[in-house]
Amino acid sequence: MMLPFVLLSTLLPLLVVAQDGSISGPTSSSQAAGYSCDPNKCKLPTCNCASTSPPGGLKPSDVPQFIVFTADDAIQSYTLDAVNQFLAQRKNPNGCPPKMTYFTSLSFTNYTLVTDWYVAGNEIADHTMTHVGTPPADEINGNLIALNALAGIPLSDIKGFRAPFLNYSVDTLKLLAQSAFTYDSSAAASIPVDDPDTDAFWPYTLDNGMANDCLEVPGSCKGEPKLPGFWEIPMYAFFDNRGVAGPHLMDPWLDAANGQSTVDDAATLDYMKKTFTAHYNGNRQPIGLYTHPIHLSLTYPGVNAPKSTIAMINNFLDWAQEQQNVWIVSNEQLLEWVKNPVPVSQLNDFVPLKCSSPNVDASMKICNGVPQNENGLLSHCAFSDFPFYTCYGCPSEQPSPANPNPPQATSSAPARHRLPTNCSTPFWDPIDGKCVCNSDSCKFTDLSRPIGPNGANLTGGGTGSDFNPSAADAGPSYVPFNGAAVSSRLPQGVWSAVLLGSVGAVLGALGVISRL
Repeated sequence: MMLPFVLLSTLLPLLVVAQDGSISGPTSSSQAAGYSCDPNKCKLPTCNCASTSPPGGLKPSDVPQFIVFTADDAIQSYTLDAVNQFLAQRKNPNGCPPKMTYFTSLSFTNYTLVTDWYVAGNEIADHTMTHVGTPPADEINGNLIALNALAGIPLSDIKGFRAPFLNYSVDTLKLLAQSAFTYDSSAAASIPVDDPDTDAFWPYTLDNGMANDCLEVPGSCKGEPKLPGFWEIPMYAFFDNRGVAGPHLMDPWLDAANGQSTVDDAATLDYMKKTFTAHYNGNRQPIGLYTHPIHLSLTYPGVNAPKSTIAMINNFLDWAQEQQNVWIVSNEQLLEWVKNPVPVSQLNDFVPLKCSSPNVDASMKICNGVPQNENGLLSHCAFSDFPFYTCYGCPSEQPSPANPNPPQATSSAPARHRLPTNCSTPFWDPIDGKCVCNSDSCKFTDLSRPIGPNGANLTGGGTGSDFNPSAADAGPSYVPFNGAAVSSRLPQGVWSAVLLGSVGAVLGALGVISRL
């Protein structure tokens, strides 16, 4: 076990740099935005102007204060442990456990844990296959295909995207809209809500272009790009005592506050509370905890997450939840409310915020994302770079942007059946290829998405490699995007991430071995 520790101690600084999502000042201005939108023409639920005022004309006192909780990168047992130390013990005002959004990169991800996290009610979103900024189509769409094929996430439920390093372009946004994503969440709200020039807008559609990151993304803003019905959910920064000169976006607890040279948990907690209060006492724009969970893991060897920092974050959430009408939500839940805003007096009846758990017989043996049901049924895919487990059969080769859905390896086990379009994940038996529920409570219809070669519509199902074109599309079945083998050459800096991720994948896999 010494080699992993050596690798971790050597490469951890590279990981911290690779996961950076910081900003140092305003990324937009009203002049750079040149934004114009007519609210009489742009109306919910399909269109929303970029505005600091609550949607639906609600008064701030009738608006819930949402805390959006997200995580980025690979899903492993130690990253879920890190998230759970903040959320597992909490309840929202309606008594339901809070949900969150996990922007998932598939390199070094344990697919069965993606399934488990989704079936537990959390949102799974796209973060590219191999964590590249300003990503090409095969990185974005390949991730969709692999998440559907190997984690059983319905294509229609993968709605959101965040760019690695928060590096995106106008072309990225256009690709997302073309691939039928609902929203992007890569742009920063970088000016405090109580500043007259704030860019802390409620989520908005791009019918009239972008209104954030106008100083950072060439060709955006001033009416561009026009992508009707496609949403931007800004990432709302915290601000220390320097105000607009002291923003903290992702993992703010890793930053030194107030221009100091060392991290001070007390100072971080102070500015987090002050920023929250400015939102709460203003127009109640959401606030976000945007995390790379590995930095806060207590179960990943070599990562010495300060327990004082973990306690500080829980202290902040404890304090925030003591305020009235505060809800911890996923991006998906936030957006459902923005599309159909209801006052706080009606939130207990608002379906997207209600408790949700599949009603599956605990004694049933079915590989479905419910740990007690799938015990002993997982396939172990022992790739040397990153081994993983899945309910849906091991691919014959490691998924990649060039081939995100390889044929199944069937030399040692029969092929398993991938999630079809008419059965939801917890009720699909991939071994027997049947849906175990036929009642109205589990009715489901997935959608096709134009994510195949040349924009061909693809749907889930089959046994691997043979994604089915939709009935309305006569295009070919799925083939690799570029039709070529994966290059053995990797971009500069990737080998270190591969080494570290390989170690992490092996260690993370230990978290599910007990089920086998």
